[in-house]
Amino acid sequence: MSTIAILPVKSFGAAKQRLADALGAGSRQALAQAMFSDVLTSLRRVPGVDSVAVVTADRLAETAALGERVQVLRDTEQQGQSAAALIGIRHALAHGFSRVLLVPGDTPLLDPGEVAGLLRRGTEEELGAVIVPDRHGVGTNALLLSPPDAIEPSFGPGSCDRHAQAARTAGVACAIERVPTLALDVDTGQDLYVLAATLEARRGQAPSTRGALRQLDRAHSWRRPPVPA
Repeated sequence: MSTIAILPVKSFGAAKQRLADALGAGSRQALAQAMFSDVLTSLRRVPGVDSVAVVTADRLAETAALGERVQVLRDTEQQGQSAAALIGIRHALAHGFSRVLLVPGDTPLLDPGEVAGLLRRGTEEELGAVIVPDRHGVGTNALLLSPPDAIEPSFGPGSCDRHAQAARTAGVACAIERVPTLALDVDTGQDLYVLAATLEARRGQAPSTRGALRQLDRAHSWRRPPVPA
């Protein structure tokens, strides 16, 4: 089954606005670029992913995406993650891919082995949609669709339930699959703290993101919030 991973990326300069209280604009841009680099590197190592398409209007992202089995699709409208995902889906259909894996660029802990397991489950259980929720169980941090247009992606708050309902409405076999290394996306200061704490406990994972966080520590440009009780 031919699989293409779709990685929508907004402009690095406009990324992570919700971190503005913790990070300056330059630091947010550097962090977004580092996370994207780690996600892209990991996706290229996933057994079963035949190609990766980066959907973006950002020239830096285009340059960073150059490499084997990676192509860039221009996001001329820049209308958000769901619209960018549709650009990738149309590309997949036009080029004969059997399924798509939609992944955001801010999940740098992504483990190729875990994602390969996700692909295997989709194949073995003949699932039309596999939804990977975020760590809160509310948003969607990955969406595996077979065929690529099995349902229309609708990312954002509440998207896990929204995707599940769309699958039920379309009569598509669906599962919700928790994938530990895809659970954390970085939108808030608390997310940033959890990411930093996780990387401190793991060696060799997400090297670009790890380096960006070290730079932030040296610059004293962010402070880790306390972990909620």
